[in-house]
Amino acid sequence: MRSPALLLLLPAVLAGPLFLATACDVPHGDGRPSCASSVVPVAPASGAAEGDGDVEITAVGTRPAHCTGPAPFHVAFRVTNHSGEPLTYTVTFGLTTGAGEALANVPHTVPAVPPGRTVRGEADLGAPLAPRSGGERVRVVKVRSVPADEAPAPGGPCPTSGLRLTADDGDAAMGLRVVGLRLENCSSGVRRVEGYPLVRLLDEERKPVTDVEVFRGSGGVALVTGFDDPPRPVTLAPGESATAGLMWRNTVTDGTPVDAPYARVRATPGSAPVTLTPEFDLGTTGKLGVSAWKAAPAP
Repeated sequence: MRSPALLLLLPAVLAGPLFLATACDVPHGDGRPSCASSVVPVAPASGAAEGDGDVEITAVGTRPAHCTGPAPFHVAFRVTNHSGEPLTYTVTFGLTTGAGEALANVPHTVPAVPPGRTVRGEADLGAPLAPRSGGERVRVVKVRSVPADEAPAPGGPCPTSGLRLTADDGDAAMGLRVVGLRLENCSSGVRRVEGYPLVRLLDEERKPVTDVEVFRGSGGVALVTGFDDPPRPVTLAPGESATAGLMWRNTVTDGTPVDAPYARVRATPGSAPVTLTPEFDLGTTGKLGVSAWKAAPAP
């Protein structure tokens, strides 16, 4: 694995054609681009690779220098899948000031890139809080890839199982990490679930992690209200959801810390796996707790 290390400097003034042509790209009478126009490009530069795919930023930019007011930074990039299977990529782009102040970290998903193919993409990195004098930098912070048929689907068509499995962004306090799983009945019929999610941790190459024990319940990681409740049958009407949790600590003592970006999760023993990216920083604890499915509170 090669870790992302790309930094692209956004000059305050750039000459050249507009990055994207739109109906609003009408020059001022003095020949300057309109402030409603799209971003201005910079020279492409190589990105970095992770896992089975390469990511390359091809252009970044912002509004022309004569404009005032906040405007989104924009990045164009390409992803090349060097593996032998379709992969869904999540690329996180970081925007910082010239002094290193973080302005935004923005993930962008590129679904189902075929093996051996290159796909181009574009993403907005959000508007700065105030006009800046230039020197902002864009870099590839992180690249994750999962098999396309195991990628979580928070929107779009309902999976054939009728159950949509996703994870939240997690919560961290004093070294304790908790990530919530949600199992939504997106079908038109009733679905039932009971027991614990089946979880296998995967490393950055999506290989199984063998030196972490997965417990049903907290496994002594921490006392969290409801986490050790015994499993009960859950009946889900269309649109209803069940929830479960993953819990660990990032404590480091003796030994080598374990970082496992991925979890391959089956909602029930017979269901198809979904590969999620909770970004486990397990320290040297060797433990992951998994709570049982329970009905989610009504919204």
